[in-house]
Amino acid sequence: ETDVVEGGENFSVGQRQLLCMARAFLSDSNILVMDEATASIDTETDTLIQSIIHSAALQNKTVITIAHRMSSIMNYDRVMVLDYGEVKEFASPRELAANEDSIFYSLVHGGFSETNNKRY
Repeated sequence: ETDVVEGGENFSVGQRQLLCMARAFLSDSNILVMDEATASIDTETDTLIQSIIHSAALQNKTVITIAHRMSSIMNYDRVMVLDYGEVKEFASPRELAANEDSIFYSLVHGGFSETNNKRY
């Protein structure tokens, strides 16, 4: 047993993110915006969260995800690639990942480091 401190200050960043996501998933909102929502969460938990997002429980919600972790977005309907605030690509992740000329292709195939968030 652990006491919860006011504001959840005794929770880790990842635990706080999980609580926020649970609240968002249970809300009545039709639109869910997730900005790096799984950034402080391990890959295994991220995979579980992605399965929840794509489950029947959220099928009537529009989910907009901002993410640098490619595995988090590969099953989404559409991906928008921004470069310095400008839309460069907008298509299915599978389509973009198959196009060797796309920015997304380079990110999926090693042109992006999840540890330093930089393209190289």
